[in-house]
Amino acid sequence: MTSPPTEAELIDGCLRGRQLAQKLLYEKYAGKMMAVCMRYAQTTFEAEDVLQEGFLTVFRTLANFRRECPLEFWIRRIMVNAALRQHRRNASLVAVSDGDYPETLASEEFTLSNYNFQELLEMVQELAPRYRMVFNLYAIEGYTHKEIGELLGVTEGTSKSQYSRARVILQTKLERLGTPTRHVS
Repeated sequence: MTSPPTEAELIDGCLRGRQLAQKLLYEKYAGKMMAVCMRYAQTTFEAEDVLQEGFLTVFRTLANFRRECPLEFWIRRIMVNAALRQHRRNASLVAVSDGDYPETLASEEFTLSNYNFQELLEMVQELAPRYRMVFNLYAIEGYTHKEIGELLGVTEGTSKSQYSRARVILQTKLERLGTPTRHVS
């Protein structure tokens, strides 16, 4: 029994056009990247589209990977960018409705860390697309509001406002479930 190929061997195999290396690279990262795509998409179908587009970009641009960071980080960035492109394509198709959510977040912060992942994912997916993008980019990916503004073509203040609204909406959804409010970032 042979050991699985190293990251460097996978990259080199892909660069040589070896289909087995491409298959192994895809299998190694597809699950984690699907989780990334699901946070940005409203449906599994949309997330699968983003994943597919992202991996096409990975294989098309792998020669540009300088190996200065783990391959997984580089692929993750590509998936986020693929999700942003999908969002831009669909942005004009989606009307934003704030419904009956409160305007401001209560003084007590809330946390998402102790909740079921699937329930949280569903709540995040229900956010209006712009709120979902900003929430994911800031709270999960760690972008600054300035960077988010540049990525989405909005001001830094708009990014902050949309992040705040996303948090309010998520808190309201949690309260409607009868879940006690907790502290969070």
